[in-house]
Amino acid sequence: MTSHLKFILHKIKAALKRMLNFNVIPVKNSTTEPVWKILIYDRFGQDIISPLLSVKELRDMGITLHLLLHSDRDPIPDVPAIYFVMPTEENVDRVCQDLRNQLYESYYLNFISAISRSKLEDIASAALSTNAVSQIAKVFDQYLNFITLEDDMFVLCNQNKELISYHAINRPDITDNEMENIMDTLVDSLFCFFVTIGAVPIIRCPRGNAADMVAVKLDKKLRENLRDARNSLFTGDGLGGGQFSFQRPLLILVDRNIDLATPLHHTWTYQALVHDVLDFHLNRVNLEETPGQENSPAGARPKKRNKKTYDLTAADNFWQRHKGSPFPEVAESVQQELDSYRTQEDEVKHLKSIMGLEGEDDGAISMLSDNTAKLTSAVSSLPELLQKKRLIDLHTNVATAVLEHIKARKLDVYFEYEEKLMSKSTLDKSLLDIISDPDGGTPEDKMRLFIIYYISSPQPPSEVDLEQYKKALSDTGCNLAPLNYIKRWKAFTKMASAPTNFGGSGPKSISLLSRVMNTGSQFVMEGVKNLVLKQQNLPVTRILDNLIEMKSHPETDDYRYFDPKMLRGSESSVPRNKNPFQENKPGKHVLYGCSELFNASQFLKQLSQLGSQS
Repeated sequence: MTSHLKFILHKIKAALKRMLNFNVIPVKNSTTEPVWKILIYDRFGQDIISPLLSVKELRDMGITLHLLLHSDRDPIPDVPAIYFVMPTEENVDRVCQDLRNQLYESYYLNFISAISRSKLEDIASAALSTNAVSQIAKVFDQYLNFITLEDDMFVLCNQNKELISYHAINRPDITDNEMENIMDTLVDSLFCFFVTIGAVPIIRCPRGNAADMVAVKLDKKLRENLRDARNSLFTGDGLGGGQFSFQRPLLILVDRNIDLATPLHHTWTYQALVHDVLDFHLNRVNLEETPGQENSPAGARPKKRNKKTYDLTAADNFWQRHKGSPFPEVAESVQQELDSYRTQEDEVKHLKSIMGLEGEDDGAISMLSDNTAKLTSAVSSLPELLQKKRLIDLHTNVATAVLEHIKARKLDVYFEYEEKLMSKSTLDKSLLDIISDPDGGTPEDKMRLFIIYYISSPQPPSEVDLEQYKKALSDTGCNLAPLNYIKRWKAFTKMASAPTNFGGSGPKSISLLSRVMNTGSQFVMEGVKNLVLKQQNLPVTRILDNLIEMKSHPETDDYRYFDPKMLRGSESSVPRNKNPFQENKPGKHVLYGCSELFNASQFLKQLSQLGSQS
């Protein structure tokens, strides 16, 4: 969107590295040894650091140990400790206990969000009572209360996310006080995000829902901070001159209720499938190894399945290139990478064989001299070759696990059918047939499909048809509670009279790529459709386009407008002659954030909880 946002991952990593270097900017290419220290974090701090910094990177910065704040920790009196924790009462009490127990040589206290004065006084009292004041080297508010997963993706909350979840906000018995607490939690994280990027946003949001409440509170918090010019967090060289920048980010806040179909939609791209069908969490996927084929002795306990963990991050070039690709293309690319690796490996083996020739044969000596340079080159590229092999093995295992789900649950069929439903395309099979197919999908898959049909239909099915669908769903083992909530939701939203229009057209199926179908491939793709993705005009995409391009559209004309830098006026009146963006469209950069990141299964459980409540 603007230059502030282009390198968000780099900015967050730089902020963490500065913190781990005692809040001093690390010197690049420094030959001096890092100061050895230990890192103490809570679960919130762990979630922020783990997607961005590997254990090796922590070690390179001098972190010899990283321990949870509330674990049992032995004293290490001659080592400095860097704390990275939320300023909760429980955490502050434990920090005070550490001071009283004289666990470390010195304490660098970094709070993820701003610590209150009263809690700071509690720490000061504990330090005074144990003569540890001189050991508290620094106390910092880091304003890092959000999780950056990618350069264009961040999450506001992971720990205790059930407290700010869709279910928490929409449950019928929520009190005003509980809603205020949820909004304050979200606002704190958003405020931290904009402090970190060093820019004050223009805020747009729909009226009369949770997004509106967040926008009002965030606008107020930003104004209060800007009003105190001496202590404002949006001035100074360290923040990229956010206050004086001519480019401003636009923050569009929307409620999940604008589109409940997309989170339930079966997917077809690599990253989305991994998130949907595997245990994928904070850029890390956990796989259970398939047990071997050997027979166990009679009466022996079955072997326990080993779990393997893989990191899928920006450092993985294959992941970066292919995470947004349709799955059959990914399978083909893995096979191509494997073939390329084998060719390079065979070349190294061939050269080693030649170099091992013995005797005085002139031909052998000639071949030796000709191939010495080649072998030297091959040896120097060995680390790169081994890294390539590691990534190939990783993605072979991950893609194979995804393929097993696709084939067992006929996920290609579900994806194709849902795309047609959402784009109002002609259906080649009745919905009842898919629901009733005993070999096609889990009960959860069938419920997801039916909810998408129910949401996307211009008119809800008749009571007779609905009872028929409900019976078919029940017969396949579906829990109908999510549907109970969706019926209520559709009845109380504008969507009832104007169903979500997703635009676009259904996917096309083409013949499978010959390489993937080849019997020599790692992936047996028979029976799986090679679907070509079509551009879908999702509600969020349309809203984004309307607001960035300042288009007049009934969907967004009534959106509220907040500019925390301007004197308060009628925030609903948008200055049509002013665009907060540069005119050159290619310069815009879009980031997506969410209060919680769930997959379809987790979201269905929340809908089930809401459907079970009166």
